Amino acid sequence: MRAMQLTAPGTLELRTIPVPEIGPGDLLVRVGAAGICHSDSFVLGLPFPLREDPLTLGHEIAGTIEAIGAEVVGRAVGERGIVYLCWSCGDCRECLRGNENVCLAAGRGAMPPCPGLGPDGGMAEYVRIPASAFVPIGAELSFAQAAPLADAALTPMHAIRGATDQLWPGATAVAIGIGGLGHVAIQLLKSTTETRVIAVDVSAEKLDLATACGADITLLAGPDTAATILELTDGRGAEAVFDFVGSDVTAKLAVETVAPNGAYRMVGLAGGVPGIDSGPAGGPGLPWGATVRKSYGGTRNDLTAVVALAAEGALRVEVECFDLAAARTAFDRLDAGAIRGRAVLIP
Repeated sequence: MRAMQLTAPGTLELRTIPVPEIGPGDLLVRVGAAGICHSDSFVLGLPFPLREDPLTLGHEIAGTIEAIGAEVVGRAVGERGIVYLCWSCGDCRECLRGNENVCLAAGRGAMPPCPGLGPDGGMAEYVRIPASAFVPIGAELSFAQAAPLADAALTPMHAIRGATDQLWPGATAVAIGIGGLGHVAIQLLKSTTETRVIAVDVSAEKLDLATACGADITLLAGPDTAATILELTDGRGAEAVFDFVGSDVTAKLAVETVAPNGAYRMVGLAGGVPGIDSGPAGGPGLPWGATVRKSYGGTRNDLTAVVALAAEGALRVEVECFDLAAARTAFDRLDAGAIRGRAVLIP
């Protein structure tokens, strides 16, 4: 089969490799589409390899079951689905409570094995997955639409659900960064809550996408963004701020604009430091009662919820499709901020 592999730091190669062999508890999935995430770009840019042998990238995967392990029940060849990206143990107290994304088997790092970030991923014609990671999507969703749900929808859904106590009717939510995750987050906020949504980005084109996704107000990021958000919220700030960038600049903006008792959810991975201290709250600092949570991935329940919303037509991912062989071009466009929504590879 063909597979897009990381063969050395910064080096992507389309290689011909054997189709994966599956174990008794596995499925072999024929890949229909694989999304490209900033996490993939982050891995591509690392100065060291994640493992000694070439790694097939890709954790947003949709496709069709091609073969079934001997011990797997309840699945059928030809069944269409997507892959839940947290390959957790399924038996620990966190998994049994439905918190598979912080599985105890993953230790303090709390990142269970994820395709493309250890095990081989889905930027290939076939991928081996644990049968427990398969989530059916039915016949209506295209693979290009379905694949990004595995992260671009799963992750904002988890962040939003983690802030539901602040998302009451009439509350204000801010989404910073209207890329692959941010444009989905706006749709999720509008379809699952009755909040006013303010979208912030450095790109006017991304803000146009935010408007198309249902944002009530769009703000081009600049020196006065925090002051504008405070003015729009009567000086108090937004009840929830979702940062899908995670840089120093966006972390600072989130701290300056979240309301007292509000929810600041860090989702982007740009290494930003929000500058929180234990001193008296006031001015630009984090206000009293505000919570900060680093939100990783999501639960299997979060994934089934976004699949249902997509099937109902309440959620649609903006996608730009590329042939598998054009992955490098897609990565370069992603890094340049030139992708509208999500880049998706089609094997």
